[in-house]
Amino acid sequence: MENFHRKPNTFVGQVNINVTDLDTALAFYQDVIGFQVLEQTDRKAVLTTDGKTGLLTLEQPIDVTPKEARTSGLYHFALLLPTRADLSIFLQHLLQTGYRFGASDHHVSEALYITDPDGNGIEVYRDRPSSEWTWSNGEVSMVTDPLNGESLLAESNSEWNGLPADTVMGHIHLHVSDLQKAEEFYVKGLGFTVVSHYPQAVFIATGRYHHHIAINTWQGAGAPAPKKNSVGLNWYTLVFPNEEARGKAIEQLQEIGASVTTENDFFVTEDPSGNKIRLVV
Repeated sequence: MENFHRKPNTFVGQVNINVTDLDTALAFYQDVIGFQVLEQTDRKAVLTTDGKTGLLTLEQPIDVTPKEARTSGLYHFALLLPTRADLSIFLQHLLQTGYRFGASDHHVSEALYITDPDGNGIEVYRDRPSSEWTWSNGEVSMVTDPLNGESLLAESNSEWNGLPADTVMGHIHLHVSDLQKAEEFYVKGLGFTVVSHYPQAVFIATGRYHHHIAINTWQGAGAPAPKKNSVGLNWYTLVFPNEEARGKAIEQLQEIGASVTTENDFFVTEDPSGNKIRLVV
């Protein structure tokens, strides 16, 4: 795996989502996706792939409500596997479980798409080597073509044993209410660079990755934020390379009028559509 998810880049570290039933969600995320439980209480579970680092947290609020349509929030979070063979093994596993999924070839990556029992979107993917990506005028070429499943399945015949230990949170894709305002927030505030455009969507990154964050208005321009305790995104973390880089981002956010507060010892901000972000080092 290349170095797009470590210093000196800024990248997504963890994602925290609401679910309607923790036991049901845990069964899915362990048996279908392949996470391990790192910590668990009655209404919360932190999931890991390496036994040390939390990648995904599931929460069941007392007054949880089902996922709301036509709102801002999570489109999907994306788990990046180390190799094509790992994605091959995962595809074989999905076929054996019979769980429904979609698949695409984006040229920069090959991806499988799944929805959890509550409607939270998940992408599981592998990157092609960055030397094979095509850049033009500062933008990387990404498409949505059919995945060559036969070629992928031929990559490995190993047994599935859950997510590989060095799986990372590759990116997050968000519904927003105003694309221009969201782009300004992530670029002028958080210091990301636009690397690709798609109809009603913008892809942004650091370090010339194909995207660490994507934003879209596919739920409609002006889509409202979901209720606080509805199924979907609670927050995600952005991992900065050092205190100086985080401090600069906080200053830039304040300059464009975005609020930065502290919450449980974390610096927290929200994009203009209400997607909450923890700024960590």
